Amino acid sequence: MPKMNIAVIGSGDVGTALSNGFLQHGYHVMRGSRDPQKLSEWKKKSGEKARIGTFEEAAKYGNIVVLAVKGTAALSAIKLCGLENFKGKTVIDVTNPIDEAPPVNGVIKFFTDINGSLMERSQQEAPEANFVKAFNSVGNALMVNPKFSQGKPTMFICGKNEDSKNVVREILNQFGWEIEDMGGVEAARAIEPLCMLWCIPGFLHNEWNHAFKLLKK
Repeated sequence: MPKMNIAVIGSGDVGTALSNGFLQHGYHVMRGSRDPQKLSEWKKKSGEKARIGTFEEAAKYGNIVVLAVKGTAALSAIKLCGLENFKGKTVIDVTNPIDEAPPVNGVIKFFTDINGSLMERSQQEAPEANFVKAFNSVGNALMVNPKFSQGKPTMFICGKNEDSKNVVREILNQFGWEIEDMGGVEAARAIEPLCMLWCIPGFLHNEWNHAFKLLKK
């Protein structure tokens, strides 16, 4: 796959990890923030292939858009990016619908229910974009080139567009993942709650260095 311009929407740790990963693998990256100056230090450290801008500027720049904001801010971030800047593009959806309520016995609360997902809401918000769920079921420290003695971990993806899923597969291959395609956007109802399961050892035992793997006979 030819190296494309990547827009990373979000100025938090997840956005930093993925932006650095894309730069490491030879992509040009523009990070978008409501306050781009928050990212000025990151830009200074990141070299000539790194840029910063508003959500809208980044979304215009990217051939591929990575939505890496808090779940509660996802729909407003899409609006600030401008729907016209999502048209026909692959949008890698890293978000999870995590509620503001604290965990209970290590279990975080979602603001969606089991019969709906945040990705479906985002896809409805920007119907001409091609959302692909990915990177939501692991911590940011393990998103790029994770190393485990048991082999490559599994990243579960889903989305409505096969071409966009193929684009994300290539990125995940570069980033050191096995990929399992779970089908259409509805599968996000199952993939997003993996975040809940992933977080439990962290909140209960301060263990965050794990990932999922699908085993087959």
